[in-house]
Amino acid sequence: MTQASPIARPWSPRVDTHAHVFSRTLPLANERRYAPDYDATLDAYRKLLDGNEIGNAVLVQPSFLGTDNSYLLQALARDRTRLRGVAVVSPDISEDDLVRLNDRGITGVRLNLVGQALPDISAAPYMTLWQRLSNLGWHVELHREASDLAPLIHSLLDVGLPVVVDHFGRPDPDSGTGDQGFKTLLDLGPSGRVWVKISGAYRCAKPGSDFMRDATNQLINAFGAERLMWGSDWPHTQFEDAVDYGQTLSAFLDLHLAPSHVDAILCSTPHSFYGFDKDPASDIVPTTPISQLTS
Repeated sequence: MTQASPIARPWSPRVDTHAHVFSRTLPLANERRYAPDYDATLDAYRKLLDGNEIGNAVLVQPSFLGTDNSYLLQALARDRTRLRGVAVVSPDISEDDLVRLNDRGITGVRLNLVGQALPDISAAPYMTLWQRLSNLGWHVELHREASDLAPLIHSLLDVGLPVVVDHFGRPDPDSGTGDQGFKTLLDLGPSGRVWVKISGAYRCAKPGSDFMRDATNQLINAFGAERLMWGSDWPHTQFEDAVDYGQTLSAFLDLHLAPSHVDAILCSTPHSFYGFDKDPASDIVPTTPISQLTS
């Protein structure tokens, strides 16, 4: 008697939506808030993914590397199925270069504006960039203190782009969920076009506070779990001695959210949002120089 084949079931693995890889020997951006004195390699990171049963991951270009995305692209090329990336680019990047980034596993761009003067993202050359991102189906990831987020988000929503907000929206640690900017972020929940990363809670609150629980519950109420995504923020730059990878995952799981909420935040939403349910755009890695992919 022939044994029946097992029925294949759809599987949406755990996804870490926020991690960085870098080497201390890489050239650093002139304007930076931090310079690493250690390496955060893809091999080390993948061991953490495997040890914590994380199926997929999103690598985010570190701010201190500026628009030189070469190390990020090398990492993505090593595992096109498991990894996706978020790049940092100059607003005047060409359409051809964006397409090449798309073909190499990039799904969006990050605006890391912490410690910087706010640019006018509703003026040229940003408006041209936004149109090009829209054509590619990309998103914009914002990293800025909560007090300044709302106008930036509204500008991006006005041009039809999805927005991902880093690290709970970065409320002032002294205020936590009482930060007025965080409260204003909650008001954007009904837009249906804003996602928030449950990541880097240690950047947003004092040790020992209930910030992560309170903020996550408020975000679920405002956005729905389907607009939230978990990230480890590995290697926890500037907080390396305060937290490790396992603790960041445990901190989320120990909230004991409803199973459907855990699945949405940790699995189904990021799996779909970053295109892990689709084949990589291209398995061919270009060998010719590309202006803003590597500079």
